[in-house]
Order: sequence, then structure tokens, then C-alpha cells
Amino acid sequence: MAPFNLTASNTSTFILMGIPGLEAAYVWISIPFTMFYIIGLLGNVMLLYVVSKEQTLHKPMYLLLCMLVLTDIATSTAVVPKTLFIFWFNFKGITVGGCLTQIFFLSMVSVMHSAILVTMAFDRYVAICNPLRYATILSKGKIAKLGLLCLIKAVLFILPMTLLLSRLPFCANHIIPNTFCEPIALVKLSCGDITLHRTYSLVIMFVVSVLDLSLIVLSYGLIIRAVLRISSKKAHQKALNTCTTHICVMLTYYTPGLFVNLTRCFGQGIASHVHIILANLYLLISPMLNLVIYGVKSKELRDKLGKYTCRM
Repeated sequence: MAPFNLTASNTSTFILMGIPGLEAAYVWISIPFTMFYIIGLLGNVMLLYVVSKEQTLHKPMYLLLCMLVLTDIATSTAVVPKTLFIFWFNFKGITVGGCLTQIFFLSMVSVMHSAILVTMAFDRYVAICNPLRYATILSKGKIAKLGLLCLIKAVLFILPMTLLLSRLPFCANHIIPNTFCEPIALVKLSCGDITLHRTYSLVIMFVVSVLDLSLIVLSYGLIIRAVLRISSKKAHQKALNTCTTHICVMLTYYTPGLFVNLTRCFGQGIASHVHIILANLYLLISPMLNLVIYGVKSKELRDKLGKYTCRM
């Protein structure tokens, strides 16, 4: 399971404690976790199927949405099955290699998700500011290349961080008070110098969060400027409506993520199980919200989903 070369000192097992303090309620907690996961998974798989079958949906916006959906499915699937094993069977052990693999996968998908949101903002910019060349600038082939670039960017940023983690010596205490592995948990367990890892993590945070958000803001700044130049109010409304869906999806990703990170950094008075539940809900609810947002806002997609749902 581990694609990383581990030193002899690291050949051990970590213990994922789940949600410390709420062990007696694991069966009840697992019910909403399972429901959210299954609903999100089935809904997103259905969306992928409908887009693949309907030629009219083979547009840049929906192709990018499919990429976003794949990252949502990957994120929840990397966390929820292991979490349910902890809740149901008390299966808490995970190898160092397995832990590093989970960290690499989750972090890579997160970076890719952010990169896709930037690409979707660019898609909306081209659609509104340069509509006559939209089909040429964002053809299917170019969308595929942009998706590949998002994946390459994610791997190039996250692989060095994971390799740095794999070289850290870990103390005797191998207990992780969470349902999944995350970089900060392994850093806290390390007995070695974490300066290089901390510096690199700050670089990633700046590039992914600050730079990606800046590009999104720039795209929408140019869109607003272009819309304000249009004299027709009806055209104003139509142009802004095309951006609403992406803005909602972007807010459901960045806002809860920022809230979870802020409570982790500054919410020392908040119980640890609250932090863990918030982190898990963030990974679970976002895939469902994206599906709801596009289903409500996009009549074209909603009609196609309705058609296939009625056949079942």
C-alpha cells in the first residue's frame, strides 16, 4: 500500500483514535456519515453518467464539473470507509505507509480541486468576455489538457511534502486523535527537525490558497468590468446568472475549509471532538452541496438528470 521508501525506524503502525470522547456514540454517528457518503456518491456518479451520455452536455462548464465531481468522490472515498471501519469494528490501525498514502492522496486531490475552480473561473471569463471565441479557446481537447495540468500541478506540489514527512523520525506515541491521517498530525508525532516541512507547507498554502483565490478574484473582476459595459439590464442579468453557480460552488469549498482551519488554529477552547467532526463533515457535505447547487441553478442539467432518474 505504501509507495514511499521508509526507514527502519518508521516501520510501525499508527493508531487512528476516531473521535475521542464519543466512542459510545459511534454507531449513531456512523448513520449520518454513511447517509451523506452514499447520497453524495450515488448523486455524483449519476451526474457523471448523464454528462457522458448526453452530447448536449459536452460543454466546457459540464466537463469541468465532472472533474470537480471526481475530486469530490475521491476525497470522501479516501476517508469514509476507514472511518466507518473505526466506528463499526474498532479497526484503528494504519501503517505509516498507509498513512502517508492517505495524506498524499487527500492533499493532492485538494490542490487539484482548487486548480479546477480556477479553471472554471477562467471558463466563465472567456464565456462572458470573449463569447465568439469561446468554443475555440476552450475546446474539448484543451479542457482535457487543462485537467491534466491541474493533476500535474497537484502531484508536483504534494509529492515533496509527503516525501519530507516520510523522512521524519516518529516518537513512541503513535496515536492520532482523528479518523484520518493529516500532515499536522504526523508533524506533532515527530521527534525530528520539522523546519523544512513547515516552510514547504507554508509555500503550498500560499500558492494554493492565496494564488488560486487571487486568480479567481481577478477573473471575476474582469467579468464584472465587462458586464458593467453592457447597456442592457437583461444582458446584465443573463451574464451574472452564468457565474452564480460557480460562485456558490467556490464558496462551499473555500468558506468551510477556511472555517475548519481557523477553528483548528485559534479555537483552543473548543473540544477536540468538535474539530474532528467539523473536518469530517467538510469532506462529506461539500460533494452533496455541489450536486444540489448545479441541479438547482442549471436547468439544462436538471432536466437531463430528471429524464434519467424517471427511467429508473
